[in-house]
Formats: sequence, C-alpha cells, structure tokens
Amino acid sequence: MKNTPIQLHVVTRIVAFIILIFSIFLFFAGHNNPGGGFIGGLMTASALVLLYLSFDLKTIKRVLPFDYAYVIGAGLLLATLTGVAGMFFGFPYLTQFFEYFQLPILGETELTTALPFDLGIYLVVVGFTLLVILTVAEDDS
Repeated sequence: MKNTPIQLHVVTRIVAFIILIFSIFLFFAGHNNPGGGFIGGLMTASALVLLYLSFDLKTIKRVLPFDYAYVIGAGLLLATLTGVAGMFFGFPYLTQFFEYFQLPILGETELTTALPFDLGIYLVVVGFTLLVILTVAEDDS
C-alpha cells in the first residue's frame, strides 16, 4: 500500500460510496429522465478511479478482480441481445417494449427493455473507461 494519509482513505471511501449511489440513481432514472447507462457508467468509473488513486493498484485489483475486457464484451452482448429480442416478434431492431406489473413489495412497477439495454451500455462504459485508465497507469515507459 502506498504511504498515503489515513484521512485520504476515509474521505475516498465516503466520497466513492456517494458517487456510486448517485450513479445507480442516474442509471435507473435514465429511461424516463436524463441519465442512463452512459452517465451512470461514467460516474461508476470515476468512483473506481478515485479508489485506484487513493489506494494502490494491487489492493484494488485484489478487491475487484475483474478483467475489464470481459466486462466490455458482456455489455456489448447484453445491449445487442436486447436490440435483437424485438426482431423475434417481427419488430425493428431496438424496439422498446414496456408493461406494468404488480410486484409483491413494490406494487405496480413498469418493466421495460430499455433497462437491460442501459445495463449493457453501463457495462461497456465502465469497462472501457477503466481499461483505458488502468492500461495508461500501468505503462512503465
């Protein structure tokens, strides 16, 4: 671990948690209001980059052992499959469907195909941003 002040670690954990909560809010607000997968992914990536800056790369890689290239691939696959799903029913690519359902605890809830598409975009943005930043950070030249 780097020789950094304990105050930086404490503040980083609190701020990263706040940024992650806000990114989740932006993600879920996206299909009805401004926000969505792209800005939610950027906010999540910024929180993780903040953690990488405060702690060293080895510590965070031990806690978050993700290969971000696979995260990008999973996001692309999810977004593409969401778009293709409508084609099986004779609709154009990326047709959005939504319906209201009665869920036990939540009551009447709108479920839409925009949410898994946004999740795919979210994963692509988080994976790409962190892959680029960590590749530059690990470069020894």
